[in-house]
Amino acid sequence: MATVLVTGSTTGLGAEAARLLSARGHRVVWHARTAPRAAGLPGTADAIVGDLASLAQTRDLADQAKQYGPFDAIIHNAGISEPGGRVVTEDGLEQTFQVNVLAPYVLTALVPLPGRLIYLTSGMADGGTIALDDLQRERRRWNATAAYCDSKLADLALSYAVARRCPQVISNAVCPGWVRTRMGGSSAPTDVRTGAETQAWLAVSDDERALRTGGYWRHMQPLPALPGATDPRVQDGLIAACAELSGVPFPH
Repeated sequence: MATVLVTGSTTGLGAEAARLLSARGHRVVWHARTAPRAAGLPGTADAIVGDLASLAQTRDLADQAKQYGPFDAIIHNAGISEPGGRVVTEDGLEQTFQVNVLAPYVLTALVPLPGRLIYLTSGMADGGTIALDDLQRERRRWNATAAYCDSKLADLALSYAVARRCPQVISNAVCPGWVRTRMGGSSAPTDVRTGAETQAWLAVSDDERALRTGGYWRHMQPLPALPGATDPRVQDGLIAACAELSGVPFPH
């Protein structure tokens, strides 16, 4: 039995991955953004509660998570894609970047490293840019879709950086495909179980493919690396920027 933390696990892909793992006999620690959302989780569920759009709450989530560890795997599933104008959080940070990139960085830095780390990205990462001098689109023209694409490419770079800098961990990224969830919409071609299966597999499988680090996966098949995320200088620059913005150094 593995112990697995799944962020953003009250709905969508996170909830399905948590259900798949629980049904297969593994211990899952669920994550909810708020207490009312946590109340909707299975009655016996272990859960941590906090909003990833707040650095203080993200740090507290790390403290909560430590009480349930050590973890065999952590699935960094939580993410947002919101239309409209540029939203700034209580920390003065652009919201999409903070939730999708900075929060998984902070949790990676503060929670003792598990055996495996899985970062959820998107096929839209292919259209993203990691602009180290403008990660939050403060100077570039604001576009919500472009900001999401940027964040998902940064998630891929983060997974590659961890694989390179932390050889004791199996670190991979997953593109779940276009999935029928609240975010993906009802016309998406992929059902939620198919979308969640790869990250659940990477978290616990003894398949030799799942034991390799530094991969990028979709539907249990490897994808080509995206050049925009593979440059170690970009990866290290992203880590340095996240450390500065969060005040949390990367200790590994």
